[in-house]
Amino acid sequence: MSEEKVKDEAMQIMGMFQILPRLVVFDLDYTLWPFYCECRSKREMPSMYPQAKGILSALKEKGIEMAIASRSPTSDIANTFLDKLNIKPMFVAKEIYSSWSHKTEHFQKIHTRTGVPFTAMLFFDDEDRNIKSVSKMGVTSILVGDGVTLGAFRQGLTEFTQNHNSIEKNKQVWRNKYSGKSTSSDTDKD
Repeated sequence: MSEEKVKDEAMQIMGMFQILPRLVVFDLDYTLWPFYCECRSKREMPSMYPQAKGILSALKEKGIEMAIASRSPTSDIANTFLDKLNIKPMFVAKEIYSSWSHKTEHFQKIHTRTGVPFTAMLFFDDEDRNIKSVSKMGVTSILVGDGVTLGAFRQGLTEFTQNHNSIEKNKQVWRNKYSGKSTSSDTDKD
């Protein structure tokens, strides 16, 4: 499927949802591209997973901000590859550094830089440990097997909507419970 067809399909998928994330965050290695940066040379021409660039283009066209959270120990190579692929300007934040925090530190910095709440973010990564730790922060997080695909994108938007609806429902329950309004059973005690 061509990049343009992937972009069109990603746009159609986004059109199916009333609520979209304000920020979509991607890992790099084995999420946007099929390799580890530290195993490559800056001189090489990298390639992305087949559907990745079309999805990025659709998000950009829709006006949804994007960021990178990568634990790559070779940020110089990662940044060179982002330049070579002509996608570096698409990202409002690029947190690329080795860390033991399972990306929680990356997300704190992305939040500080963008002001986007964790609950308004969607994250794609290929490592379960990162998905688990970032999910605990309130970020909707999707584990990818063979890079980001239209199927993973659809799943991410579906789970994001479900999480958003659950948060809104809980807010309403909390408002009703703690708003100080008396219920009919309170007024019938006379």
